[in-house]
Amino acid sequence: TPLFVPKTLPSAPAEQRMVLVACGPYTTSDSIAFDPLADLIEVIVRDRPDVCVLFGPFLDAKHEQVENCQLLGSFAEVFKLCLKMIIEGTRSAGSQLVFVPSLRDVHHDYIYPQPPFLFPELPKDDRPRVRFVPEPCTLDVD
Repeated sequence: TPLFVPKTLPSAPAEQRMVLVACGPYTTSDSIAFDPLADLIEVIVRDRPDVCVLFGPFLDAKHEQVENCQLLGSFAEVFKLCLKMIIEGTRSAGSQLVFVPSLRDVHHDYIYPQPPFLFPELPKDDRPRVRFVPEPCTLDVD
């Protein structure tokens, strides 16, 4: 499924698109609080990019608190909270979100190529703007 339906006639030049690309981890080395992710969400809300391509790791297998099992929930639960934070936090911007896994995502399949994340809890209203893709993948914007 294409990320966008073209808004121009086939003979007209394509509209410019703003694409934001970010790569995890989205935590600091001494905390799993996702403070850098909160800063990224503020940028997305402020700049309103058309597409945000977000590469993992979202919950880094090499983070000290992950390695020492110092989380308050399971790896999958913490990851789902991270996704929820991103999806809900960017809703007002209307940006298309593309989630790309990393081999360092502790909650995800450690195989290559990696399948896309599964998130059946994704609210119905957000489904048109959220994509989960495999790694590697090819993205076609417009």
